[in-house]
Amino acid sequence: MNAERLLLDTDHKGNLKGLPKFPPNKRVEVIFLIAEKAEQKNILRRFPHRDIAGKMRIIGNVFDTASEKDWNLLK
Repeated sequence: MNAERLLLDTDHKGNLKGLPKFPPNKRVEVIFLIAEKAEQKNILRRFPHRDIAGKMRIIGNVFDTASEKDWNLLK
């Protein structure tokens, strides 16, 4: 028996969205565990060192200082 963990979402009526494809002519055992809350990613919050906090001035383009994913911009 092979195990595969799937996280499926439901629509506003409680119907499963995006069911995966399974091998043909096989028996599939399903155990449903209802998640209390949606899993949230741990977002690393960055802070300046206490010796320089509040003493900095931003001059120029700050978008080149950190990667694009750290800015949490909508795409």
